[in-house]
Amino acid sequence: MRIPAHSVCTAIRDDIVAGVHGRGGRLTEELLARRYGVSRVPVREALRTLEAEGFVVTRRHAGACVAEPTEEEAADLLETRALLEPLGAARAARRRTEAHLKVMRGLVRLGRDRAGQGHGDDLRSLDGWFHETLAQATGSPSLTALLTQLRHKIAWLYTVAAPADPVERWAEYGALTDAVARGDGERARALMTLHIERSLPAHRLRFAPGGRATERVRNTQRAVNTPSARF
Repeated sequence: MRIPAHSVCTAIRDDIVAGVHGRGGRLTEELLARRYGVSRVPVREALRTLEAEGFVVTRRHAGACVAEPTEEEAADLLETRALLEPLGAARAARRRTEAHLKVMRGLVRLGRDRAGQGHGDDLRSLDGWFHETLAQATGSPSLTALLTQLRHKIAWLYTVAAPADPVERWAEYGALTDAVARGDGERARALMTLHIERSLPAHRLRFAPGGRATERVRNTQRAVNTPSARF
């Protein structure tokens, strides 16, 4: 069975974000194919996609390597997010479907419940799903792809401290969902802008100014051609 390149791409990207493949590390097709249990063809295609996304660079005499963004480039990601996510929220208010609203409302209910019980690990995943659903609700594949790529890169380069008051955070998401449901694009834009401003201080670079990683890289094996693999 031929494993789709996009599945291999997702697996490699997830491992880069998680720190399995360290900044500047070589990405050898043969070793990656062995690691993910696939042939070299989807690995080669995946590396081309990841290079276009900015996660991988090709170096002379070294081949494909994990990119090493500078502090300035990392800061640009947060600035770009501050511009695009409010736009996405405004677009979602005009283009969302009832299915999007149902998912967002369900996530808000679950988030409020988990926040009240102090389940921090669950909240991080729910937070990501909420932003992903909001991005999909824009009705623009290109904008959705940009927002998704931004989230991946920010998660790769920054650690984000848990909010001091998670109940308040999910109250913000509830208000944002209400604005999207009413079709109030300006209100949705304003609420997302405020959310980003409040969350910005929680971001800390994962690497030191000189480019040295501040977290230990993990080294575990992972296959993508098994039923349990997460695509």
